[in-house]
Amino acid sequence: MPVRFQLVIDCADPDRLARFWAAALRYELAPPPTGFATWDDYYRDLGVPEDALGAGVDRISDPEGHGPAIWFQVVPDVKAVKNRLHLDIHASGQRADPIEVRRQRVDAEAKRLADLGATVTGALHQEGLDHYAVAMTDPEGNEFDIN
Repeated sequence: MPVRFQLVIDCADPDRLARFWAAALRYELAPPPTGFATWDDYYRDLGVPEDALGAGVDRISDPEGHGPAIWFQVVPDVKAVKNRLHLDIHASGQRADPIEVRRQRVDAEAKRLADLGATVTGALHQEGLDHYAVAMTDPEGNEFDIN
């Protein structure tokens, strides 16, 4: 039986990243657990100190329940090196689709995410290779790819 997990992303501004990634992944801002009006109320119940609360929205979830929950955790240090883990967002369609069609889909998704605050860092393609992707960073510099 597979184990349940959530993905945790360290960040400086959880509200900003939660809203970006919710739009990027077509997730929703996660509602607080049953019995709690807000996530801060839930965290208080866990014993989290008041000075650690009030970061805004910090969780997102797949509205269909298939993908993992994602929590954006405030950390004091800034990102300094390349991610050891990154997301690949699949937007190209099926491999049977012509490469030019897949490229147009990837480019359109990269533009949509750039409009949301991401930055394009490069295109990943090689002549003769039946693959195309765009490398990007989110608003805090975390790397991800659209393929």
